[in-house]
Amino acid sequence: MAAKSPCIDVCAFDGKTGLCIGCLRTREEIRDWKKMTDHRHHQVINDRSRRETRVKRAMANPGR
Repeated sequence: MAAKSPCIDVCAFDGKTGLCIGCLRTREEIRDWKKMTDHRHHQVINDRSRRETRVKRAMANPGR
């Protein structure tokens, strides 16, 4: 089954992690989303919680 894009129209990138703070994808993943396999879509989506932790940690420690 084709995965729906996780985009929520909040396109802003965290400078430390390089992830979009809205959908938690890299610029490359956003750009290549339509070309990715369903398997790769699900990998990106399933990695969301780890990425969310990484962004929160980066935002909590801006000087590091």
